[in-house]
Amino acid sequence: METTCPRCKQTINSQAVTCPFCRTQLKAYGHPGIPLHQAAGRDEYLCDTCTYHADDTCNYPQRPYAKECILYQNLEERNLDLLSQNQKPRVNVSINNWIKRNQSLLLIISLFLICFLLVLSRS
Repeated sequence: METTCPRCKQTINSQAVTCPFCRTQLKAYGHPGIPLHQAAGRDEYLCDTCTYHADDTCNYPQRPYAKECILYQNLEERNLDLLSQNQKPRVNVSINNWIKRNQSLLLIISLFLICFLLVLSRS
């Protein structure tokens, strides 16, 4: 898999710990499986757009002036994800609920169909 470096925008391997072009650290030091999020500009801070800063659950010591963070979660992306989840059709849930409420009716209908098929097979 490939991704782009947030600093130099070069295409790099998604498993790279540092960018081979500009030497920007991409993963948390000592934890190569954890991505290190970095602020895009010199005057920008991750906290301005972070979910944890918005709901006041962040305990990062550099808050509200963090330029890099491993726990960063973009507030806009999270809101879009929640919105898209709420707009998904809930047809399967409705059908499953109807089946659970009407199990006895379905049982009677299935017995009737089995009897009807047995009668047809004997003819």
